[in-house]
Amino acid sequence: MLKNLLTLSFFLLLCSLNAQELQLVEFADGFSSPTDIAHAGDDRLFITERDGTVRILNADGSSGGTFLDIDDMVTSCGGGCEIGLLGLAFHPDFANNGFFYVNYTAVGGGDTHVSRFSVSPNNPNAADPDSEVVLLDIEQPYGNHNGGCIKFGPDGYLYIGMGDGGSGGDPQAFSQNRQSLLGKMLRIDVDNGSPYAIPADNPFAETDETLDEIWAIGVRNPWRFSFDRETGDMWIADVGQNAFEEVDFEPAGSPGGVNYGWRCREGFADFNMSNCPPVSQLTDPVHVYETSSGFGQGCSITGGFVYRGCEFPEFYGKYIYGDYCSSRIWALTNNGDGTFTNEELLNYDNNEISAFGEDVNGELYMAALGEGRIYRVTETTNPLTVSAAVTSVSCNGNADGAIDLTLPAGSTFTWSNNAQTEDLTDLAAGEYTVTVITEGGCEKVETYTINEPEPATFDIVNTAGVLMVGGAEAEVDWILDGEIVATGTMFTPAVSGDYSASFVDADGCVNISNTLSVVVSNTDNLDTAVDISVTPNPFTDAVQLSFDAAEKDDFTLRILNTEGKELYREKITAEGNTARTVTLSDLPAGIYFLHLGNEEGEFTEKLVKE
Repeated sequence: MLKNLLTLSFFLLLCSLNAQELQLVEFADGFSSPTDIAHAGDDRLFITERDGTVRILNADGSSGGTFLDIDDMVTSCGGGCEIGLLGLAFHPDFANNGFFYVNYTAVGGGDTHVSRFSVSPNNPNAADPDSEVVLLDIEQPYGNHNGGCIKFGPDGYLYIGMGDGGSGGDPQAFSQNRQSLLGKMLRIDVDNGSPYAIPADNPFAETDETLDEIWAIGVRNPWRFSFDRETGDMWIADVGQNAFEEVDFEPAGSPGGVNYGWRCREGFADFNMSNCPPVSQLTDPVHVYETSSGFGQGCSITGGFVYRGCEFPEFYGKYIYGDYCSSRIWALTNNGDGTFTNEELLNYDNNEISAFGEDVNGELYMAALGEGRIYRVTETTNPLTVSAAVTSVSCNGNADGAIDLTLPAGSTFTWSNNAQTEDLTDLAAGEYTVTVITEGGCEKVETYTINEPEPATFDIVNTAGVLMVGGAEAEVDWILDGEIVATGTMFTPAVSGDYSASFVDADGCVNISNTLSVVVSNTDNLDTAVDISVTPNPFTDAVQLSFDAAEKDDFTLRILNTEGKELYREKITAEGNTARTVTLSDLPAGIYFLHLGNEEGEFTEKLVKE
C-alpha cells in the first residue's frame, strides 16, 4: 500500500484541471481507517476497517451496523502502516451459500490469512465470527507489502494479490521466486477441495518449478486490482519502489503465467536484473507515473475500477484510480489498439485514498483512510440525463400537448404509447413513459405528465329573478342539476334549484360559472301535506298526476319550458284520492317543468319527454 516508512499525509488544494469533471460527494463518515469497499449482490455496501471490523452501509448512506468483528484475530496499527484487515470479497453465490472471504494480518506473527466466513443463518446483516475456515496462511517476513486485495473473477475463481513480503527492493527476491507465494497474483477454486482446489487451467498447475496457486508473478505490492464487469479484463495497480507507480493490464481470456517484472524492473526501467529472465519475457505495465522525493504525482497507487455504472456516461469504460499520497485521481482508457490514454480528473485535498469500490449497479465509491469517510464518485458536467420540455394541452379535452425529449447520444427509446418518434405532438392529457437504453446498456425510465388547465371561470348573477352573465349579455348554456336546460343571453328559472352556466370559447376551452341557488316560489312544499306523484317520467304522450288531499282544495296545474314560458294551464279541484291525466302529445321532446300550486305552496317536478 505504501512505501517504506511513509506515514505522511498530504493536504493539497483543490485545483482547476483540464479534465475537471469528477467530484467526490461525501456518502458516509465515522469509520476507523477504512481499507476496502465491496457489495454482496444487493444494494448494501460493506466497508472493512483496518482494526478487524466490517460495517454495512445502506443504499442511502445510513449505517446498517457491524457485519463482522474479528478485532481479536487481527494485528493492526495506526498511521500509514500496511497491516490489518485489508480485503473483502463475497462469493458469487452469496445469496444462497452465505460465504464471504477476507484477507487480514493475523495475530501471533503477522501472517497473511485468507479466510472464509459465513453469514448468520438468522440475520442477513451479521456474520458468524466463529465460522472461520482459513484457506491460506502465508508467512510475512516484514510488516509491509502485504497486498491484501481479493476478488472473484468472472470465471468464479478467487484471485489474491500478494505483495513481495516487504522491506525495500525485495531483498529476498520473493517476487521472482516461483516457490514463494509472495509477489504474486494467486488463483484458487474455493468451491472444491479442502480447503480449496487448484483450477485445472492455472498456468503452472502441471509444473513442479512453480507453485500451483500462482496465476502471475513479478508484482511488488498490488494494492487493489479489479475485473471489468463488462469485459472481464483484469486491472492491477502495483505500488512502485522509488521511481514509478504502475498499472498492469491482463485482457479477459488470458491463460495467465504473466511475469510483470518486479524486482527486475520498476515500471519501464531496470531495477535489479540479477538472476532475471530476459526482458522479452517480462510484461511491461500499460501506464506509469513518476514519483520523487517530493512525491511528484504521488507515491503509492491505489487501484480502482473500470466504470460501468449508468449515471455518468463520460466515465463509461474508463479505469478510475488514484494515489494514496497526492490524492490525485485519474482515468485510464484502453483505446483497443494496444495503447492507453491517461487523463487527470481531480486533485483532491482528501487525506489518503485507500480504496475504491463499486456497488451492485457499477457506481463508484472511494475510501479516505485518514478522514474515515466514504465518498461517492460523481461527475460535475454531464451526468446521464433524460429530460424533456413538456407542453400541456390548451384546455380540457384538447389533444395539443407535446413532449420534446432530450436523450444521451447513442441511446435508444421506447414510448409507452408505442410512438416511434423521439418527440411527441398532438397529445391528450395523461401520463407518457419513455424507457431509454443508453449506449452502455443502462436503462433509464422517465414519466412525463401532460396536464389539463383548470377551466376558466366567470360569474353569473340573479337580477330580479333573471339570470345573466355578470350583468352583460353573453350566449351561454344554462345548467340545472348537471343538465343543460336552456341556451341564451339570459334565463328566467321556472323552478327552484342550483343553477350555473358554461360556454366554449374561441380556443375550444370550456368556461364554467359559479353556482347560484334560486328560489322560484313559496318555500312551503305541497308534498309535505299532500301525497303527490307524477308518472311516467320520462313520458311520451301524457302523464298521470295522482295526489291525496286531506280536504277539498283548488289547485292550478301549469307546464313550463326551461325558459319559464307557460305551455299548459288547468284548474283542478281535488278531494281525497284524485287522479288526472295530462295530455302533452303536442310538445316536442325535451325538458319541461310541472307546477301544481295554490295559496299554501307549490309542488314542482321536472319532466322529460322522449
